[in-house]
Amino acid sequence: MRKKQVGFELVIYDHVDELSSSDKQLLETAISARKDAYAPYSNFQVGAALLLENGEVVIGNNQENASYPSGLCAERVAVFQAGARFPGVRIISIAISAASKNHVVDVPAAPCGNCRQSIMEYEQRQESPIAILLQAEKGPIFKCSSMADILPLAFGNSFLGDS
Repeated sequence: MRKKQVGFELVIYDHVDELSSSDKQLLETAISARKDAYAPYSNFQVGAALLLENGEVVIGNNQENASYPSGLCAERVAVFQAGARFPGVRIISIAISAASKNHVVDVPAAPCGNCRQSIMEYEQRQESPIAILLQAEKGPIFKCSSMADILPLAFGNSFLGDS
């Protein structure tokens, strides 16, 4: 038997002014997208903004539905939109902002499992990391350098054989 520790480095910023101007702008775009989220059931609004290698910024926000499984998270809205509008263009980073109409969110919300898997597949396909920036309504800002960091042992197309 062997044991292996799996972990990652998380950079924690106490204030938005500590971010690079590029990260700060991307986060502001995610906050703006969050405000337009359609979340009448959970009242939990999420906005995402992607920076692509061509300089384009693509946004997404969560879109709920009375039939809960029919909704879609902000991260996947943004990533799938980028894939449809700019096929083959690498995603450099994603900023995600979360807030609730019911309570103050003061800890950044990381992507759900479905979003992690979807972003990870883009990361694997483009063969380069996607940096992740997370912020709640208030409190610290988290940054990690790759989806692979927060989704260790990811499932990918290599498991499917000759794909």
